Amino acid sequence: MPLYESVFIARNDVTQQQVEAIAELVAGIVAEQGGEVKKREYWGLRGLAYRIKKNRKGHYMLLGIDTAPAAMQEAERQLGLNEDVLRVMTLRVEAIDEAPSAILSRRGEERERDRGFRGPRPPGRFSSGRRERGDEREEFRARPRDEMADPSMGGEE
Repeated sequence: MPLYESVFIARNDVTQQQVEAIAELVAGIVAEQGGEVKKREYWGLRGLAYRIKKNRKGHYMLLGIDTAPAAMQEAERQLGLNEDVLRVMTLRVEAIDEAPSAILSRRGEERERDRGFRGPRPPGRFSSGRRERGDEREEFRARPRDEMADPSMGGEE
């Protein structure tokens, strides 16, 4: 049987359990036709690139499915009829990768990384704008005492 990867986005005001129930609906449709869901990944509540039906965020779910084309069409039809589902995208693939998707592996790397100390700032254009070396501008150089006392130089008498 052909292999498919299907991603759907559910509205942001539904719970994760309701998103799992939608995935179970798809799994039930596929199982009736003799197929199976081989991979299921919940990507979480993520921001959308643009508003869809007045939603700025959505719950993302990836399903790796091994089923007949008729069952996949029925599953897509049912997802399209569900009012909690904003978008569906299904692709036919050669193989379903059992490893975590790029979305989940990137999220794992972010958790491992310490967000506190990021190390010293590199020198150069990233500095604060203050010069590390002595300031060479004339107004900041110390003037000799006798220059300050000379009335022609603007000092006090």
